[in-house]
Amino acid sequence: MEPRTARPLQLALAVDGHSMFYAQQKLGWFFDPRRLLAYANRQPAMELGSAFWYAGLKDPTDQRPFRDALASMGYTVRTRPLRELPGGGADFEPHRPADGRNPDPRPGEQRYGEQRHYVRANLDVEIAIDLLCVAPRTDEVWLLSGSKDLERLLEVLRAQGLRTTVITTDGMVARELRNAADRFVEMASLRQELEKSEAHHQPVFLRSESGATPSSRPRPHPATVELTNS
Repeated sequence: MEPRTARPLQLALAVDGHSMFYAQQKLGWFFDPRRLLAYANRQPAMELGSAFWYAGLKDPTDQRPFRDALASMGYTVRTRPLRELPGGGADFEPHRPADGRNPDPRPGEQRYGEQRHYVRANLDVEIAIDLLCVAPRTDEVWLLSGSKDLERLLEVLRAQGLRTTVITTDGMVARELRNAADRFVEMASLRQELEKSEAHHQPVFLRSESGATPSSRPRPHPATVELTNS
């Protein structure tokens, strides 16, 4: 009888889009979701089994081109509506661009001149459910988030024998989460692997006002994200 071939270790990847938006702002460079998948697939003796992306939405059409592009790359995309709170007023008019356009705010910020205020959509429950569901067939988890509320999740995954890695930037990760993981990786150390090659393009975490859509050209090399303005 021939000896059984050892199977590759199975990796699960979970990206908190809200947390990564602010991480890239602090780092000063844009991280490419496609390059993250390529980097995960290059790990020796390891196979990427699951990849999840989590995002808060203002409405069902929010970020649709970007979400469609993520799905085409291989991510399972989970969303939840942003909570809307009353706020601002008619006299709340911060500086506008010279052309008078009303730019999209960052997640959790107010849109200029409108009496709406959006706050973060918490997807920690979705992250926990997904990773616990795939845990029986997974050996290692990479979590790209800094949320303190995920500390207990990492403790449970480790108790089940999974190796856990938190990837984000120092100063934007809860001490409890960092301590609960087997390993912490500073995202700045992965810049060469993850940086978006078209550095002059808009950050992939922002919506394009002109309506970005995935290109119809052949799928590119994993080093680029095929998001272009139509």
